[in-house]
Amino acid sequence: MNHHWIVGVCALGSGLALAQTPQSESGFVLRGGTVHTISGPVIENGSVVVRNGKIVGVGKNLAVPKEFKSIDIQGQHVYPGMIDSASMLGLEKASANQASDAGEMGLLNPQLRAVSAVNPSSEQIPISRASGVTSVIAMPDGVLLAGQMSLIHLDGSTNDAMAVVPTAAIHLRFPAIVTAPIPPHEADDDDDDPAASAAVERIPYSQAKQVYEEKLRALRAFFEDARHYRKTKLAKARGFRPDLRYEALLPVLEGATPLFVTAVREREIREAIEFADHEKIKIILADAYECYKLLPLIKSRGIPVVLGPTRSLPPDPDDPYDRSFTIPDELHQAGIKFSIATFSATRSRDLPNQAATAVPFGLPPEEAYKAVSLSAAEIFGVSRRLGSIDEGKIADLIVTDGDPLDVRTHVKMVFIDGKPVDLDTRAKQLFEKYKARQ
Repeated sequence: MNHHWIVGVCALGSGLALAQTPQSESGFVLRGGTVHTISGPVIENGSVVVRNGKIVGVGKNLAVPKEFKSIDIQGQHVYPGMIDSASMLGLEKASANQASDAGEMGLLNPQLRAVSAVNPSSEQIPISRASGVTSVIAMPDGVLLAGQMSLIHLDGSTNDAMAVVPTAAIHLRFPAIVTAPIPPHEADDDDDDPAASAAVERIPYSQAKQVYEEKLRALRAFFEDARHYRKTKLAKARGFRPDLRYEALLPVLEGATPLFVTAVREREIREAIEFADHEKIKIILADAYECYKLLPLIKSRGIPVVLGPTRSLPPDPDDPYDRSFTIPDELHQAGIKFSIATFSATRSRDLPNQAATAVPFGLPPEEAYKAVSLSAAEIFGVSRRLGSIDEGKIADLIVTDGDPLDVRTHVKMVFIDGKPVDLDTRAKQLFEKYKARQ
């Protein structure tokens, strides 16, 4: 069993508060670049003013205090930092023989919090920052109720310092009749593992159905028990004893926290929506590959969708080769809020390319960038803090020499919470070390 998880259902304590409290007033201005606010118009020859980690001015000819540092970015572009809506970054296994920190044993673990298991020293974090990704929704993985997803900044030496929203959602892998249990894009993280590339033995249908029914019963019973627990707690019944698992589920039952429901196939998606209707809870559909078959239903319920990587082959050989490429535009045309995520421990660095892949297949470029910034923030209820360049928001910014979704573009500067971060990576160090041998 993974022993790195820390159980918790309350807000982080004074350590986080101190980490986010500025020690003294400081500020700077990015001056003369093209500002892509994402929430509004593009501002040519614009400026972004930052004070104590917050954006305090966006526009042209802004009055800036003399003591603020002025950074000339003429000819360059400013964008909000990208957000990976579902990532296991920092939860990866350290070696081939070690279990991943993303997973936990048992069916029902809503009390476990992803941010507590993130490794701030992961080499994947600076690599992702260098691609323009400034925050991720850290996602625990599991068999059923896997735990609490956490919105984290990709900067900070401790878990508390990285945390932005410790509990952004609770991850549920909805029960399904699965006879070949590895999704196509999951295997990418284990390219160097021979076992991962070996053929997976199929499970007999009867056995798979039995497992599905057992999980579904367990899930329904847990929600029913949680509702009884809530009633007992509100009634202040004598002998009441707190249970961290049920405590973690109370915000979901009360509509304050969404359930992040991984449901890939049409049947799973439909059953997940029926489950949400019955329980009267808010859900986010995750990795919902066959959502294109249920667009009117999803739209009618106002359910957002977090798509898996667009750069993946369809799971069914009879599907068009470009099915994954076209789904983002289908959701856009249907008026369904969506974002694009990697669902990976090592692929957050590839997030801009995943969004860019949908553009030649119909998705407008501005919507593609929204899918990895503002839309992601809106889906998780943090759009007043992140996702665009607007006054009052956290200064998560990237400065580039072109469109960040263009593979030819270089990220020149990254600011997280208003602080510049180092863009040096191990890959860059190795390049510098060995380039003399050419």
